[in-house]
Amino acid sequence: MKILFCNYEYPPLGGGGGVVMAALARSLATRHNVTVITSRALDLAPESMDGGVRVLRTPVLMRHELAVATMPSMLSFVPSALWRAMRLPDMASFDVINTHFAIPSGPAGHLLSRWYGVPNVLSVHGGDLYDPSKAMSPHRHAWLRAPIRQMLRKADAVVGQSRNTVNHVSSIYGVKRDVELVPLGIERPPRFPPASRSQFGIPEDALVLVTVGRLVPRKSTPQLVEVLSRAKLANAHLLVVGSGPDEAAIRQLAGEQGFGDRVHLLGQVTDEQKYAALSLADVFVSASQHEGFGLVFLEAMAFGLPVICYDEGGQTDFLASGETGFVVKLNDTDAFTRALRELADTPALRDRCAAHNRDKVERYFIDRCAEQYEKTFESVILAARRNPALKRDAG
Repeated sequence: MKILFCNYEYPPLGGGGGVVMAALARSLATRHNVTVITSRALDLAPESMDGGVRVLRTPVLMRHELAVATMPSMLSFVPSALWRAMRLPDMASFDVINTHFAIPSGPAGHLLSRWYGVPNVLSVHGGDLYDPSKAMSPHRHAWLRAPIRQMLRKADAVVGQSRNTVNHVSSIYGVKRDVELVPLGIERPPRFPPASRSQFGIPEDALVLVTVGRLVPRKSTPQLVEVLSRAKLANAHLLVVGSGPDEAAIRQLAGEQGFGDRVHLLGQVTDEQKYAALSLADVFVSASQHEGFGLVFLEAMAFGLPVICYDEGGQTDFLASGETGFVVKLNDTDAFTRALRELADTPALRDRCAAHNRDKVERYFIDRCAEQYEKTFESVILAARRNPALKRDAG
């Protein structure tokens, strides 16, 4: 197959949605011809190869950070991506377009599909349909819901990565159609030598908590500092992997609570550094207010970490209290603190969760995800070939 991915973010730009799509693209590129159209920012090259994937980056406005997109950068991606795709001499020869995120990538994939008669598979990731932390979340505004509803209806196939996201297609947008549930996958972490705690300034006998993600309001990372204070664990340290606008608030709160030396903000790091942090930790913690799926939880499970998180989002498809760690009611910090203390006080429970998580995560590596996407692509391509007279229009 000749596959065109359309996604406004692709590593090193962006977060989990771009990371998993890149992993998916690389996996499919071992068997197919794969091209990606994505954003160009900072000093990234306009064209490159990534594990067999041809990556075309198109300029966007006012993108100055790797981790966080601006509104102008998202709005400008659509016309810029259309302009870049229309300059491809072989645009009409693609067998399928896979568009990731209804907003902001959706309109680009939708229009290219209609202009060139190429079937479009729309992958929705959660936050593009519903993000309770953002005033501009599409679910809050009729003028955003309407075009998303149109794209969901017109796509040749729609894929959601969790039951939560799949349910939002009908419950929020009123679209009654089959939506394929394809759990996301992660690449199997490489085997590195165990990291030394001393390189992070952490005592060998410490209880190490780790969280990974962009430091944005939806992740609510400052709440983890409050939980650490409430738990009163004298030997606990928190590793924070990621960067973003909440970094200063986390640092200030840790100082006010009197344990600034036990909260370690690592910033934007390489995959190797991220894996090092996961490898030396005892528990993975997240105060995220909503996750479309939650790739970071899978990464934690691959390292045998018990997980404590809230119950809002797609992670509830594969996380369960008493098995993978604890899933507690949203923003119930008392329950979160109790869960942390129980794991801290019960090494045997941590060991049971670790064994369970290492076993369960085997179902969520990227090759499984790629196989399911491959079947979906083959299905929509076959349907399009059976109905060659059904030409698309710009609507």
